Amino acid sequence: MSTEVRPAGRDTAGYDLRHHGDAEVRGDGRSLTDLAVNVRAGTPPPWLRERISGALDGLAAYPDGRAAREVVAARHGVAAERVLLTSGAAEAFVLLARALSPRRAVVVHPQFTEPEAALLDAGHRVGRVLLRAEDGFRLRDGAVPEDADLVVVGNPTNPTSVLHPADALLRLARPGRTLVVDEAFIDAVPGEREAVAGLDVPGLVVLRSLTKTWGLAGLRVGYVVAGAQTVRLLERAQPLWPVSSPGLVAVQACLSERARAEAAGFAQAVGEDRAGLLAGLTRLAPAGVRVYGVPEAPFVLFRVPDGLDVRERLRGHGFAVRRGDTFPGLGPDWLRVAVRDGATSAAFLTALERALSPAGA
Repeated sequence: MSTEVRPAGRDTAGYDLRHHGDAEVRGDGRSLTDLAVNVRAGTPPPWLRERISGALDGLAAYPDGRAAREVVAARHGVAAERVLLTSGAAEAFVLLARALSPRRAVVVHPQFTEPEAALLDAGHRVGRVLLRAEDGFRLRDGAVPEDADLVVVGNPTNPTSVLHPADALLRLARPGRTLVVDEAFIDAVPGEREAVAGLDVPGLVVLRSLTKTWGLAGLRVGYVVAGAQTVRLLERAQPLWPVSSPGLVAVQACLSERARAEAAGFAQAVGEDRAGLLAGLTRLAPAGVRVYGVPEAPFVLFRVPDGLDVRERLRGHGFAVRRGDTFPGLGPDWLRVAVRDGATSAAFLTALERALSPAGA
């Protein structure tokens, strides 16, 4: 593990922090089987579509987020003043960058790049803690500098799919430090194991997204659970009415008992589908395919020789995968794929085997 400090502005190492999986399926990519975006396939479900469409009759009124805020608060056992509704979890990173004035901000990488991009755009210096593949991308004690007063880490982490123990995360908490934990994919982990949202830990800020499991990326729905003072700071940096009326309905629907039961079933199913995908990748080890660590999210990161060329060949075989070279700490030989049903993964593994052949045919 190492720490390196980047000046504000563009990433000097050449990482495109604004590149995301949706870029892989735009334009000509629309016809490809999408393994680049980590949104659950076949969503939103019909019952959720109905709930959201029912909100259209009230579009003339300004959104009132109080009821949705109370639902989130009840879900996590906290007071409503500890909850902030956001236009997707990504907005929360921008609000944090605007509202806070860290002396030394540190982002644990490889991970979702928007936190660092938002901090840089707001003029902050950003340090990087780079986790190593050889360590399974696990967070080790002592990796984060003691003087860091803002620390950002994902759990489970995108793109590594590693789930850090809650105790390891909470040991990062310090007086005077804001600890941001991105739990955008935690509902895809059975029992939301290792979740820290709702815990009463000074300085802890937890982000959640409803776009992944429920297929609401186009609606932009998420929330923050933090101390009441932090929530007030973020709220002052936020535009009025940040979440639409349909989005507020979606918040309440996605946190209902019915939705929680469905999400639990999905978490169980994705684990089974991921096991099949991992078994197939293991069979391709003689061709240089390797997975590091223990994936526990609805996506898998793997390393393969000539990764960028393999990615292009996969496109020729009908599959879009996420390039890894835009994540700090990774390089061109890394690819990330979403976990799909067994049939889709089997077809992908066949295409990958062909793409790995000398001719790529």
